[in-house]
Amino acid sequence: MLNVAVLMGRLVADPELRHTPNDISVTSFTVAVDRSYVKSGAERQADFIDIVAWRGTAEFVCKYFHKGQLIAVQGSIQTRSYTDKEGNRRKAFEVVADNVHFAEPKRDGTHSQNDNSYHSNTNSAPEQPAPAYSSGDTGDFEEIDTDDDLPF
Repeated sequence: MLNVAVLMGRLVADPELRHTPNDISVTSFTVAVDRSYVKSGAERQADFIDIVAWRGTAEFVCKYFHKGQLIAVQGSIQTRSYTDKEGNRRKAFEVVADNVHFAEPKRDGTHSQNDNSYHSNTNSAPEQPAPAYSSGDTGDFEEIDTDDDLPF
């Protein structure tokens, strides 16, 4: 069996840290994820996905992520049933986050880290721009003689 969800989208509100009666940290938040297609003549649609994070992941999300920030979440889909206020049976789908990552560079005036992973280092060096594909020189490559056996 396989149950893996990988999402990238923007937080629709600031996540809030809560604690269970056993003092376990938990947060739930919603991520707006753009659909990969656009109907002709229409605006791009988004899906609003509910996410739950526990313990250290919950604390990390609440400390470093804020409304509007791009977030990448890896986890699994969980379903649960409940009865609403009118007595109707409902089913909820949510992603339980295992790993959370920054998905955009640090913006001036935000609380995000330079590193884009859960295990970020607050004392890391300033971010360098990613090299462009066009920044190389074809002289950097060596032609391989196809008559010889390749080493792999």
